[in-house]
Amino acid sequence: MPGSRFLSGSDAMIILTHRLRLQSPQGERAIEIAIHQPEPDDRCWTCAYSIGWPDRTRKSQAYGLDALQALVMALQKIGSEIYTSDHHRSGSLRAEGDERGYGFPVPQGLKDMVIGSDADLV
Repeated sequence: MPGSRFLSGSDAMIILTHRLRLQSPQGERAIEIAIHQPEPDDRCWTCAYSIGWPDRTRKSQAYGLDALQALVMALQKIGSEIYTSDHHRSGSLRAEGDERGYGFPVPQGLKDMVIGSDADLV
């Protein structure tokens, strides 16, 4: 994804990009998601990510005791943000192509909200 480093504000290499589609009165647009390589941070690891919502780019990070835990936590934070968004609640957000779901796991507390193939990730 060209320019993605600026989307998230992290200097770490982007290891994953994902695109969702948002339908609005102005037409359909892409929602770009970028996940960066986990990096050591003092006594833990951090994994930066960004979600390019229409009104703003949400930049955040997740932490873990190791790189894998930081990555898994970032994936769950992204899933949580997607599933609790107004765009999901309104039904205007979807995956690209014919896939149902968004491709991100969520924590157990949100498992009743998942749709399509995301239910297999809970």
